[in-house]
Amino acid sequence: MLIGLTGGIGCGKSAAASDFAALGFRVQDTDRIVREEVLPDPEVVEAATRRWGRGILCPDSVEGRPPELNRAAVAEIVFADSGERLWWESVIHPRVGARWRGRVAKEPGAEWVIEVPLLFEAGLEKGFDFVVCVGANPAVQLARAVARGMTHAQAGQRIASQFPLAPKLKSAHAVLWNDGSRDFLRAQVGLLAAQLRAGAR
Repeated sequence: MLIGLTGGIGCGKSAAASDFAALGFRVQDTDRIVREEVLPDPEVVEAATRRWGRGILCPDSVEGRPPELNRAAVAEIVFADSGERLWWESVIHPRVGARWRGRVAKEPGAEWVIEVPLLFEAGLEKGFDFVVCVGANPAVQLARAVARGMTHAQAGQRIASQFPLAPKLKSAHAVLWNDGSRDFLRAQVGLLAAQLRAGAR
């Protein structure tokens, strides 16, 4: 079983993913793959510095160790310019996909949940057995993003860079609505997981 999990920024994708993990699903967080595996890739660092200059590197990189990208500086560029964002996605997305698909291929019979924020934007929906979208009221989304340390302007930029939430909700096989309590989201995930497992038998 291969489930794609998506939703807008601040909707609670990661919370839903952790609930699936607690129920025994194998969860892959593509944002974590980007941070921990793709951004440190020397080819990715080289591509970024060729495009944007060495100012994109962390100023406190340790001498003798590979240079590291300044994620905040990268975000400032790509969320302010759609052309740069599309170029960056063309560098990042194939590498991320290769990593999680490789893991799925090694255990094709497992129950996989792949958390992909830009699932619909990247046209990946047909590659999953089932697509789940986590939604929330726009005001709730914005408040959560700001609570995570973004300014209102940064949160607005990131929300604007994604497809509108409504078409995602309509295109998904199932919706988890996350305006309520943490327990309410957990209960929805538990019910959906039971239904998916029953259908897979």
